Amino acid sequence: MERHELRRLLVGDDAPSKAARAALAGGGEYVVLEGGSRLSDGHAGIFAIRLRFMRRKAAEILGWERAVQLLRERVQPIRIGYITAPDGAWIYTVFLTADGSELVACAGVRRPEGERVQTPL
Repeated sequence: MERHELRRLLVGDDAPSKAARAALAGGGEYVVLEGGSRLSDGHAGIFAIRLRFMRRKAAEILGWERAVQLLRERVQPIRIGYITAPDGAWIYTVFLTADGSELVACAGVRRPEGERVQTPL
């Protein structure tokens, strides 16, 4: 997926979408994985576990509760992508429809200081 296509999908007014769009506009690295056969509600369970882990670690998160909720509500095959902020401080997870034509949800997490390397995903 081309950078401009992904930016076009991040049109929401929610904080995670705005931040992910800004990260892309600023030159942040990104990758969108090929679609799989797993449905969004299956991913919701996995990401709910990750959310609990991030909370236990007191990580700064953005939009994870809403993302898990949206994945549970819209049961469909999805694609997942990752965007890293140019400074490496944040990583955003984007959940797209299987054909990559629509954003289902977006969430971010601040990376610990020691993990802020600026390398391609």
